[in-house]
Formats: sequence, structure tokens, C-alpha cells
Amino acid sequence: MRQYANIIIAYTIMILLIILVGIFQSWSIALSIFNFCLISAVMTIGANIQWGYAGLINFGIMGYTALGGLAAVLVSVSPVREAWQVGGLNMILCGGVIAGMVFSIRYVLKKIEKSKKRNYAITAIIIVGLILLRLISGPAIEHIEAVNPAKTGFLGGLGMPILFSWIVGGFFAAGLAYIIGKVALGLRADYLAIATLLISEIVIAVIKHEDWLTRGVKNVIGLKRPVPYEIDLQTTPWFINLVEKFNGGKLKLINSLTERQDVLNQLVIDASSVYVKLCFAGLFLIVVIILLFITQKALYSPWGRMMRAIRDNEEAANAMGKNVVKEHLLIFILGSAVVGIAGAMMVTHDGLFTPGSYRPMRYTFLIWVMVIVGGSGNNFGAILGGFAVWFLWIEAAPMALFLINLFTSGLADTNTFKLHLIDSVPYFRFLMMGIGLLLIMRYRPKGILPEKIEIK
Repeated sequence: MRQYANIIIAYTIMILLIILVGIFQSWSIALSIFNFCLISAVMTIGANIQWGYAGLINFGIMGYTALGGLAAVLVSVSPVREAWQVGGLNMILCGGVIAGMVFSIRYVLKKIEKSKKRNYAITAIIIVGLILLRLISGPAIEHIEAVNPAKTGFLGGLGMPILFSWIVGGFFAAGLAYIIGKVALGLRADYLAIATLLISEIVIAVIKHEDWLTRGVKNVIGLKRPVPYEIDLQTTPWFINLVEKFNGGKLKLINSLTERQDVLNQLVIDASSVYVKLCFAGLFLIVVIILLFITQKALYSPWGRMMRAIRDNEEAANAMGKNVVKEHLLIFILGSAVVGIAGAMMVTHDGLFTPGSYRPMRYTFLIWVMVIVGGSGNNFGAILGGFAVWFLWIEAAPMALFLINLFTSGLADTNTFKLHLIDSVPYFRFLMMGIGLLLIMRYRPKGILPEKIEIK
């Protein structure tokens, strides 16, 4: 019971902090923070599945996030017919060549015993395949990227509702995780971390430089939303009437009709932003609740207890007949799939896909800090860590500015020292993150909500 009391207290404090942002800054900012906290929570659930359940260190989080974003583009953007006409068939043929290479290598591995002959055969397949890919794709890519490059210059997508991309993003990430897992899961923990980080960099580099796929660094904007647009709400009678009714007391105090209309227009603009963010919050919250329910059931199931046993002592689990390699691969795929879903959610919220914003060396470790702070192995802790760290990440600068103004209130506004501190506000984010992490490690080394083993 104490565990659940701690959970309630921790989440209550977190929600109160977000409410305070709404009161003292704006409800639009508060809801933006809340939405990104929910997206971060999905990412931390994925990381916690891998690390908290099985002890796997995956530093390729941003790679799977980028694949989720790629899924949002390929699912929701309408196909560019001109691009398909000049090079689409060739790119499909390239996919066939890659599939042929994979099956050919698998055939060689099965039919030919380990020898120089097998190595030569695999090498020949790879060389011939790469030559064919270059011959087929080279001209096709040039023609595709030449189609109205200012607006398109890529093949586009399927033109389907963007919500489908959340599922597709999970499958994209799961597919990559399967390939990586087959190759790298046999590595030691530190080597696995390095390998996944490097593969993440490769994935993002491909997405950034293959313009025919997602316009590369030119970005894809104007992605379809699953919620209304603010501009549409601002001209919708029912929404205007709702805002007017909700603010009736305030509007009655204004005698001038012109001034009253101006105030109403501003209220409608502000309310439209809040309404859209509330819609996003509802969708994201549903995903978090579903994932939390599934992961909680899995954690306390026989499978979950087996995974923790493997995590704590692989040799003992092997001796008991458990297929450690198979289970590690499964957990690696599941965790990566969840991260892919989060990536698609983030692009859906932003309405644009910017490959240049995925920086593994920076944001990967931010996700891991979230899991550490919240408590690895505890789903509620992982989600709380996503909320707490993201909140501090966003609000560190405003809090720093408030504290600087408070402690330097006796100094003149032109004081050199005061101006220097104010100019340094953006860097206080890293200072506060570091101090926060040190305090957690000192006083709560297992996280705010540490793992608690329960037998159900």
C-alpha cells in the first residue's frame, strides 16, 4: 500500500507543477509541456522494457524515434504522382534487389558449410547487389529529387490518416531492432551500447541525406492532423459560442461593442490553441494508459518474472533451460517498437518531420536520465521520470531567470554581473539537470519510484 501511496503523491506533485505553469505562464504552455511529457513517457516505457526488464543497454533510442517519424511521413503524406512516374518503379525494383540479396545470402548460409567458398559466395552476392542497386537507383533518385524540389522532390506517402503511422512506426522500429538484435545482442553490455548508438547515427544519416525518401534536411511540413486546426476553430460558430458563453461574465463588463468583439476574438484564438492541445493530450493519454496496462500485466506475469531472473543472473537462467538469446531479442524488439510509436506521436504533434533535429548524442542520454530518475524496472517510475525530467528541461530557464531576478533585485538593471547571469540563463538547464541527477543518485539511487517485486 505504501508503494501506491508514493505513486499517488509523486504524480499529484507533478500535476500540480504543470497546473502552476498554467496559472503563472499560460495554459497553452502548460498543455504543451504535458503533451511532450506524455510522449517522453512512451519513450521511457520502451527504454524501461529493455533495461528495467532485461538489463539491455540500448543507446539507439533516437534512431527508432526517427523511424517513427519516417512512418508518419510515409503514411500520411499524399503520393507525389510525378515522382512516381519518373522513378517510382525503379525504387520498387531496388527493394526487390535487396530482398533477393537477403534470401540469396540466407540460402548460401544454409546450403554451404563454413568455408572460404561460402565467404566468397556471400561477398560476390553483396558486390553484385550493390552494383545493381547503384545502376537502378542512381538515375531514378536524380529524376525524383528534380520534381519540384522546393515543395516535393520525394515520392510522398500513402495519403492515409496519420494515426495509422503510430502502429506503422512501431513495426518499422521493431523490424530494425530484429536486424540489430540478430547481429549485436551477443555483445557485452558496453559494446552493445556503442553498437546501438552507431547504428542510430547511421539510420538518421540515411534519413537526412536520402531526399527522395523524406526530403532530407529540407523537411516535410504540413502533415495531416488527427485533431482540428486552430484556424478552423476560430471561424466555427459552435466554438465561438462556447468561448463566449464560458467568458460571459468577463465580456459583460465591457460596454464598447468594438472592444468586446476584439476581446472575444483574442479569447477565441487563445482557446483554440488550448482546445487543440487538449485533443492531443487525450490521444496521447490513451496510448500511455494502454501501454501502462499491458506492461504492468507483463511485468507481473510468469514471463515478466522470467525476464527479471535473466536480468539478475543469466547463467542461472541458462542452467534452468531458458533461451536467454531468444528472450533478449524479443524484449529488444518490444522496447524498440514502443519507442517507434513515440516517434510517430511526436511528429504528429509537431505537424512536421525534421531529420536534422534527431541528435542521438544529446537526446538519447536525456531519455536514459528519465528512466534513472524515475526508477528503472518500475513502469510508474519510468513514466514519472519522463514527466519530471522533461518538465525540468523546459522550465529550467524560466526558473533560473526568476531566481536570478530574485537574488539580484538589489542590483541595478545595468549591472554587469546581473546582465551576465541573465545572458547565461539558457545554460542553467544543464546545470539544474546535473544537480537534479546528482541529488537523485545521492538520496534515491534506485529512482523516485524504485522497482518493487510483487508476486501476483
